[in-house]
Amino acid sequence: MIRREDFHGARLLVVGDIMLDRYWFGDVSRISPEAPVPVVKVSRSEDRIGGAGNVARNAAALGAQATLLSVVGTDEVGRALAQRIAAEAFTARLHEDADYQTTLKLRVIGRQQQLLRIDFEAPPKQEVLAAKLKDYENLVENCDVVVLSDYGKGGLAHVASMIELARRHHKPVLVDPKGEDYERYRGATLLTPNRSEFREVAGSWRNDQELALKAEALRERLALEALLITRSEEGMTLFRQEQIFHEPTVAREVYDVSGAGDTVIAVLASALAAGADYHDAVILANRAAGIVVGKLGTAVVSPAELFP
Repeated sequence: MIRREDFHGARLLVVGDIMLDRYWFGDVSRISPEAPVPVVKVSRSEDRIGGAGNVARNAAALGAQATLLSVVGTDEVGRALAQRIAAEAFTARLHEDADYQTTLKLRVIGRQQQLLRIDFEAPPKQEVLAAKLKDYENLVENCDVVVLSDYGKGGLAHVASMIELARRHHKPVLVDPKGEDYERYRGATLLTPNRSEFREVAGSWRNDQELALKAEALRERLALEALLITRSEEGMTLFRQEQIFHEPTVAREVYDVSGAGDTVIAVLASALAAGADYHDAVILANRAAGIVVGKLGTAVVSPAELFP
């Protein structure tokens, strides 16, 4: 097993959709007379870095050297993100698009429960994405592992080219996928779909044997080295050629699962970049997932929590 100080030499390049997670906290004391919905009297607001930014933030929290490459708008949300990122320990290369609406997820929290989420989003222009791809070519040489964080917001329109470029430089590529079209991730080193995302692509299964057959079929079809399926309360299972490793969930109270996938791929990539094997990297990622779901909203895991 690697040590906490081993993470300091890990170099990650994180590319994908960045967003701002905004939280409105308040009290609920009555039902609206206009409709049968609660009235929330907002008392405070909090902004957090989400999406690919949360992946970079999690990696940096462990001591890894993370560089984030993404696209933001010149709007209020983009400025708020830039301000938050300036206080973080990772490096950011943010390409600006004046016509792009920076992705915002607004959550209304009352009595420690999420009552509503409102999303604001629009895809970036192709010209900005092309410039980002050129920047990616220059950055990929100086990293140990590439993480592609796909939230389906348009920031990874050139994902196939990114995978090809990284593999040409002999860099492992870990992808947090989105949507039904997994062909675009062909040739990646490892994919980390959650249970529902994998079911959307491969169909349902009745038992672990059927799951293994479907996972191996997808792994072979996409020429992946490994496939890690996160299975919520069932833990996570790693599929490699003729090898299956299952790590049961760490028994903890689940408070909020948002951002848990970011933590999993960040810890997994950081551990692999630090020299861990797949077995140990999955153990650490599973432990981190058990910690972060006990926190509200997008959060990070500290070295002290991961290595008690």
